[in-house]
Amino acid sequence: MTSIARHRVKYLRGDDEFPPVGDSRSDGLLAAGGGLNLERLLKAYSSGIFPWFDEWSPILWYSPPVRCIIEPSSFFRSKSLQQRIKNSGFTLSFDTDFDAVINSCAHIERSFATGTWIVPEMIAAYKILHAEGYAHSVEVWQNGLLVGGLYGVSLGKAFFGESMFHRKTDASKVALHYLCMALEKKDFHFIDAQMETPHLLSLGAITIKREDYLMKLEEALHHESLRGSWTDLTKG
Repeated sequence: MTSIARHRVKYLRGDDEFPPVGDSRSDGLLAAGGGLNLERLLKAYSSGIFPWFDEWSPILWYSPPVRCIIEPSSFFRSKSLQQRIKNSGFTLSFDTDFDAVINSCAHIERSFATGTWIVPEMIAAYKILHAEGYAHSVEVWQNGLLVGGLYGVSLGKAFFGESMFHRKTDASKVALHYLCMALEKKDFHFIDAQMETPHLLSLGAITIKREDYLMKLEEALHHESLRGSWTDLTKG
């Protein structure tokens, strides 16, 4: 912590540009401040940067030296998950209730964390991204109730996963399963899962160095974004 504390982080004001991602601290923290307007968020994702902060801190921007990604074709479906998909009675939709998904991600209880990084300022910003056709949600339903889902941002052939939740066992995994199926059909290159966790690795995620991630990102951004409503993705 001492070496991290000595590393000065740039505070962004107004239209200040992000510093080079190589200037980030060892924990990935690159900059603070700057607001969450549409242009800054799109610039961040296009540059390999994402916001991650809580209600007690300023806006914080990260570009970690190691990135966790999932290639859609490599998503791992265990036998138990395959059975869950087949027998649970879950139904799926895309972009049907983005507000409910992001609010559920913000307020669901998590065993590994207290509080949330999906603060009201973040919720408002991502609702704008959704209205502009860049942010998307996957919903999992059971008996007419929303029991799981996820949301993220799409640019080019990259999907930047932000958060997921479940109220029924494996419902978030089912959401990710269907997302990977849809993205594979649309030739997406990867899902950015940001930070490595054992849970993500068990689902087929891998870790790569930042420089390799940035090369993959540049290639993905050469393609046109699938902007607008994704409600038709359930039709294959």
